[in-house]
Amino acid sequence: MASSNPAFSRNEAFGARGAVASSQALSDNDLQSMYNRPSAGSQDTERMTYEDTITKTGLGFALLLVAAAISWVATPVLPFLFILGAVAGFGLGLVNIFKKEPSAPLILAFGAAQGLFVGGISRVFEGIYEGVVMQAVLATLVVVAVTLALFRSGKIRASKKATKVFLIAMVGYGLFSLINVGMMIFGGTDQAFGMRSTDISILGFEFKLGIVIGILAVLMAAYSLVLDFDFIQKGVNNRLPRKYGWSGAFGIMMTVVWLYVEMLRIFALGRQ
Repeated sequence: MASSNPAFSRNEAFGARGAVASSQALSDNDLQSMYNRPSAGSQDTERMTYEDTITKTGLGFALLLVAAAISWVATPVLPFLFILGAVAGFGLGLVNIFKKEPSAPLILAFGAAQGLFVGGISRVFEGIYEGVVMQAVLATLVVVAVTLALFRSGKIRASKKATKVFLIAMVGYGLFSLINVGMMIFGGTDQAFGMRSTDISILGFEFKLGIVIGILAVLMAAYSLVLDFDFIQKGVNNRLPRKYGWSGAFGIMMTVVWLYVEMLRIFALGRQ
């Protein structure tokens, strides 16, 4: 059947004689070699893949852990290093969220800043509540592993309705956090965790308000992980450009750090 492309139909190489001539020019070994060539990978196609996204995510976390180790050691000498990391991480996080296209240097810089914050605040919490860091790390790994397993099995998926509820809950959580920080800064409360340290009673059981809010935040963080995994899955299936693997890495890093900090706070409140 003749090609409808005029450029091909005018070229004898795409006609019957050209096809015969080409096949005669190639030996059996040449043809077999062509068939045995591996399919094009991400390096050739420049498309997003699971393997490449995992590599980018691993690189981001490696840099985060190195910065965290440095901050852990330096915090007793430079006690405000983790605050600098928190401010820089917050700023870089906003830049990466609103940037139209992912930037590998900015995302890696975000990971380093978050590492300074995580390492420093972990050292502070460990000095007050011995063993709390290990508890928070293990709890974070369990939540991430369970969420990933449920997503891979298809038992949980992102949906429009659930995402709307998630966004509303995030707005409420954000407002509460801002008010709580404001009260702590301007002397509205003398509690270590502000309003989170308030005692409440549920069905006759006494709880810290921060533990209840922390559990809700963990659930939100778990759903945020589902959104991150869903983005990566759709990106691979839709053959997005390879650079968007950095977006997936950024989302997972941001969510895991948030999840870890919530776990750290929950276990610290449980010690009070």
